[in-house]
Amino acid sequence: MVIPGRMPGLNDYVRAERANRFAASKMKKEQTERAGIAAVEQRMPRFSGRVEIVFTWIEENRRRDMDNVAFAKKFILDGLVRAGVIHDDTPQYIAGLADRFAYDRQRPRIEVEVRSA
Repeated sequence: MVIPGRMPGLNDYVRAERANRFAASKMKKEQTERAGIAAVEQRMPRFSGRVEIVFTWIEENRRRDMDNVAFAKKFILDGLVRAGVIHDDTPQYIAGLADRFAYDRQRPRIEVEVRSA
């Protein structure tokens, strides 16, 4: 699955949380929905057993720290659950998560690969 653009990082989330008590919740809801819609539109298969998920974070530049960027996996995992791609995001269903990073000034995006464990 490919999610165009970038998602908010941890710093963005914390800033929203401190600014307004509802802003962070709204951000999570919007980004979770964005990931779920991408999964449905791209016809991601459904997995009933354990999976491994590889996230490739393709940023437009190197300004954001990798751990800040990868925070958005929470939104994506919740979106995959909501879309029915995975049953749950607990260790019972997730065997492993991996992050990769690349850069593309013209087309930042997040590539998500889900495979049976």
